[in-house]
Amino acid sequence: MSAWILLRGLTRESRHWADFPDHLRAAGIEERIVSADLPGSGRWFRERSPSGIAATTDFVRDRLTNEGYAPPYRIIALSLGAMVAVDWAQRFPGEVERIVLINTSLARLSTPFERLRPSAWPMIARVLGRWHSRRAAEAVVHRLTCHRTDSFDTDLTAWTAIYESAPPTRANALRQLYAAARFRGPSAALQCPVLILASRADALVHCACSSKLAAAWGATLIAHPWAGHDLPHDDPVWLAETIAAWVGNALAVAAPPTGA
Repeated sequence: MSAWILLRGLTRESRHWADFPDHLRAAGIEERIVSADLPGSGRWFRERSPSGIAATTDFVRDRLTNEGYAPPYRIIALSLGAMVAVDWAQRFPGEVERIVLINTSLARLSTPFERLRPSAWPMIARVLGRWHSRRAAEAVVHRLTCHRTDSFDTDLTAWTAIYESAPPTRANALRQLYAAARFRGPSAALQCPVLILASRADALVHCACSSKLAAAWGATLIAHPWAGHDLPHDDPVWLAETIAAWVGNALAVAAPPTGA
């Protein structure tokens, strides 16, 4: 049975998915769900983040193998994590059954100003400048990536605790930014089914990046009308149900008719 691998973005880790895996199960995803951490984050916060996406992919693959997981995988990935998913499916197509890409971009298809919106630059600089004043830094991250504010104080407390227990370094954050900026992605569409999800109100990555990617690959694109960059935070129920419906439809199309 395939496992779903969840991959987060820049300096985020498996605990930042919060209760999203529970929503996936409630939506009908029955396979095992594994939240994997990138090098430099989460369980691997003491590791040096690679300056390239391919090395990050290799790290994640090796750790999953060492932990006893085996392909084929289904991957749900956000932002930087989605670049890892694309690289993985491109270089090891036999290992990836399908992928869901959330608010990501490729240098091959989008401009630098689309991939990292200029209005976000001052806030990113503020986060880097307040790196060790963590609650203040997390408040800036929240304003930049989330549109749901009803859980603001609870989120800041949880995110600050996550940082204090496994603190990613500012140097690793810069290396991850560098790796993301350099990632061009494949020139041809991936061999596996791809669902591309975009937040129309993403203040970090312009949703045009997802539109261009879907057009280039002939992939399914679904846009959320009001969520920010952190779609799993802002509307986890919609996200889980959208993914489950896409998987169900794909399997229904692939299955032979009854009595065939």
